[in-house]
Amino acid sequence: MERSSATPGGRNRREATRQKLYEAAVTLIAEQGFSATTVDEIAERAGVAKGTVYYNFASKSVLFEELLRHGVGLLTASLREAAEETAREGGSRVDALDAMVRAGLVFIDRYPAFTQLYVAELWRTNRSWQSTLLVVRQEAVAVVEGVLRDGMANGEFGEDVDVPLTAAALVGMVLVAALDWKSFQPQRSLDDVHAALSRLLQGRVGERL
Repeated sequence: MERSSATPGGRNRREATRQKLYEAAVTLIAEQGFSATTVDEIAERAGVAKGTVYYNFASKSVLFEELLRHGVGLLTASLREAAEETAREGGSRVDALDAMVRAGLVFIDRYPAFTQLYVAELWRTNRSWQSTLLVVRQEAVAVVEGVLRDGMANGEFGEDVDVPLTAAALVGMVLVAALDWKSFQPQRSLDDVHAALSRLLQGRVGERL
């Protein structure tokens, strides 16, 4: 098994297995909490043997920590791609922020259970993976910070913009608004929610002070 995982086919199979475990874990933990979720349940939901879980992850805690790293990594990549695509098309930094808002909504629409879990974990400080969570959160926020700093450098934004706080507020706005959308206003379309947040963005960040 170890030899096969060193080949491209083996690596692909292992990655596919880990993806199934991520999906099973995030659904179960979002439904019933981390403590109440067992490795047996994760294995059963993923359609694999219990030993497969431990082959890929040393423990349930390690699986969850890697799940957080994986999920936030996907979000960060989608934000970065949105900003880079806007730059390639010659858009402004406000356009880039707006594109990242939409990218965040698309991500949350696709992974609502992960987003719910991620937001819940941000409020907890007694978890073994808290330091990892802080690191990956900062990686996502840093993408927004970069766009804000570029906008300040080229005169799009006022010089008194608090970059760290504004970036965190924008990411938080998308997370909280999207969870409210999914939980209490599911009849609204993604375009509708994006339009509302876009108007808020244009009226606050896009206006020089």
